[in-house]
Amino acid sequence: MALTGGQIRLDRGHDGRVAYLTLDHGKYNIVTMETRQVMADRFAEIDADQDIQAVVIRAEGEHFTSGGDIPGFMEVEPADLTDLGQNITAPSRSPKPVITAVDGYCFGVGFELALSTDIRIATERSQFALPEMRLGMIPGSGGTQRLARLIGLSRAKYHVMTATRITARQAGDWGLVSAVVDDRAALDAEVERVLKTMLGYSPLALRTAKEVLDKGIDAPLHSGIELERKAYAMLRSSHDFAEGVAAFGEKRAPKFQGR
Repeated sequence: MALTGGQIRLDRGHDGRVAYLTLDHGKYNIVTMETRQVMADRFAEIDADQDIQAVVIRAEGEHFTSGGDIPGFMEVEPADLTDLGQNITAPSRSPKPVITAVDGYCFGVGFELALSTDIRIATERSQFALPEMRLGMIPGSGGTQRLARLIGLSRAKYHVMTATRITARQAGDWGLVSAVVDDRAALDAEVERVLKTMLGYSPLALRTAKEVLDKGIDAPLHSGIELERKAYAMLRSSHDFAEGVAAFGEKRAPKFQGR
């Protein structure tokens, strides 16, 4: 029988400017079909809230997540799986920067969730894998495509086709994660450090940077550069850029407003 439930808590911090999404479904945080939809619902709420400037995805328990509810897939009709990646990968479509804090296992759909975010930070004991090949299946929520773009086609083929785990150290060396820290306490501290840095910047500039990077990477170089130029020109007319220049000249901290 398919598992149900799988709470994703939504908490706020930094005076409401940060949304913390916490996976909370036992030791392994198994991702059910219900969990997938909850993730999409949470991001719909976050994206509509103009006060939220950044998002952190993290987990309770010993592991970030061991992956999906495997028996539950047999209770879903094949036609209903064609849009499988649209809910759990909501972070990729959010205009806000999204950080994933990984400790322990980050497997299957959990890895695909992390891959759809902007910045990944992991502990030394973390492991990453797309183990679907062991079930006679392939990743179905963007795993093949995002992994290949991040670590290269050859490495992605090896890890998808052999279901071999990626260690935290490998992930760090390959740029799959931005930092590898000692333990959960250090993970929390590093996430907060990155958050505080971004919260000091213009929300408009952050949103624009995410959009230009995400759209430009799949375009020819000349198209990506053209997108960057037009975005640069747009930001030139923003209040935040004028404020940033004024603050620089006056040797003070800028007061960005996101416009």
